Amino acid sequence: MRIALSQLTTGPDPGKNLRLVEEWTRRAADAGARVIVFPEASMACFGTPLAPLAQPLDGPWADAVREIAEATGTVVVAGMFTPADGGRVANTLLATGPGVEESYDKIHLYDAFGFRESETVAPGSHPSVIDVDGIRLGLATCYDVRFPELFRAHADAGAVGTLLAASWGAGPGKLDQWELLVRARALDATVWVAAVGQADPGTGPGAVPTGIGHSLVVGPDGTVRAFLGAEPELLVTDLNVEEVGAVREKTSVLANRRPEVWR
Repeated sequence: MRIALSQLTTGPDPGKNLRLVEEWTRRAADAGARVIVFPEASMACFGTPLAPLAQPLDGPWADAVREIAEATGTVVVAGMFTPADGGRVANTLLATGPGVEESYDKIHLYDAFGFRESETVAPGSHPSVIDVDGIRLGLATCYDVRFPELFRAHADAGAVGTLLAASWGAGPGKLDQWELLVRARALDATVWVAAVGQADPGTGPGAVPTGIGHSLVVGPDGTVRAFLGAEPELLVTDLNVEEVGAVREKTSVLANRRPEVWR
């Protein structure tokens, strides 16, 4: 399966960001990608008041993404914000395209490093997977990468890969952590992990979200197969889904689990 990671930078205006989604989707489709993954907060960057911008999954922003996916014959995965209880929003991934319609609300909220995402964002409650041409893929968002249980849940549900969308905060050691965690989650669950983040705000003009770039695709054996730098860029690569079975025969971490011990 050919996928594309769209490492761009979004701003506070959902309309302008939508035009970026359309432009980058068409570029990826022209390169033969079947699935195009955009970062977390593609609808509007962090640092923007989110509640006034949030829209339901049947609202105009999501419908426009559906039209883009339908027009290009691709599956588009993009981060947006949907209304939630108590004046908060859900940090949502929309996955849409011919034969695919799913969403995922970020389960693990970023109450860490002095920031409290839970003050403005309500947590999701269950994992989500999509099926594209008979290939199952899980959905995850940013801070989720620190929690191996979610990636194993994708594998248990039959997924051979996880699509991880992020707006990864900069700071000492954060790049090393990003790469380490993405590789570890691939090994934990013996799945492909395609991780796309917002580009580094220092590489472009204007108001942009926090991000460090360095999107990467990791094989089920934990090796990096493709990667980007900090700048806005499109990464197109092929996932060999048959490799997952071969790796699981050799590295039987899923089969060797003993969950009864930890209950």
